[in-house]
Amino acid sequence: MDEMTKQNLIEKNKRIINMVIERVKKDFRDDIAIIGLTGSFSTGDFHEKSDLDLIIINNTKRGWEISSCFILEDVGYDIYCTPWETRIEAQSSLNSPMISCLVDLQILYCAKSEYLERFNAYKQRALDALAEPIGNECIGRAKKYIDIAKQEYTNTLLSDNVGAVRYAASEILYNLINALVSLNNTYFKRGIKRYMEQLASFRYIPNDFEKLYMAVIDAKTIEEIRNVSYKMLKSIVELYDKMYDKFVKRPVPTYDNLCGTYEELWCNCRNKVIASTESNDKSYAYHAARGAQEYLDEMAEYIGTKKFDLMQYFDPDNLLSFKEAFLSIMEEYLEEYNKVGRKVEQYDSFEQLYDNYMQA
Repeated sequence: MDEMTKQNLIEKNKRIINMVIERVKKDFRDDIAIIGLTGSFSTGDFHEKSDLDLIIINNTKRGWEISSCFILEDVGYDIYCTPWETRIEAQSSLNSPMISCLVDLQILYCAKSEYLERFNAYKQRALDALAEPIGNECIGRAKKYIDIAKQEYTNTLLSDNVGAVRYAASEILYNLINALVSLNNTYFKRGIKRYMEQLASFRYIPNDFEKLYMAVIDAKTIEEIRNVSYKMLKSIVELYDKMYDKFVKRPVPTYDNLCGTYEELWCNCRNKVIASTESNDKSYAYHAARGAQEYLDEMAEYIGTKKFDLMQYFDPDNLLSFKEAFLSIMEEYLEEYNKVGRKVEQYDSFEQLYDNYMQA
């Protein structure tokens, strides 16, 4: 693009920006708080058909009335609003992939100083989060994107339409890219055409990431799309697992946080497992096993107990062996209780329970 074309584009955008600001001053003084510039014209990475990315933060529902969409000289423009409580809030907590719209926004108009103070508070919140070392918060955000990618992977398996499968694969890739951003506790400073070069600068990415990335894009048949999507998903999950083990501070079982958990395991799971296995009710036993596994996983994540793999012992043709495995796991869980000095209260009669409870 030559210099004259570049300057003409800049001048055209200035006229549009001034038009929007004049309209705000005329009709929306109390409704619009801030107007800012983001996107390619903010970074200087624009081309002849680049659109103008304005962030208009509105205070009221009436502010939405300034929104407008139009085409000017073969370029589409979308003048829209961004409420404080939705996008700005999400960006400040790094729960949106559009963080650059907050932290790198060029302020063009601000109705009152108090709005700028509010904006800067949101911005500082995001900057503080980005300055944190990699740990529970950013890895937790990554998991949300990975879980969405997993759901989209099932969509590649449930359709025989190549367009639907390819779209699901694109959603997988998009969410895994955002997971990588979170795992590295950073954000994209530039748009989608610069994704690869920005991703390549990240410290934590899977081996052969670019090869896997391009394989998803290059895939032609349904089977190929499914296959490469699975490989991409698996590579990010493996990276996530390694980083979780390395950076997430795991809870430690204590006297206080273990309180009642063994009794709850007994209450919710033990007798169901025993009754279902001894009656040889496979369906009942299977769902009892699922519930027990879910509870054990929750305790491992939130309290820091040992991770138990109960479901590996489920055998529909030998339910009694599964029962014995479950009771053995309960014994191991009880050992954790004993280590921290907890005492399981067991009573042979209601009278004993009553006397002890009333004296507590």
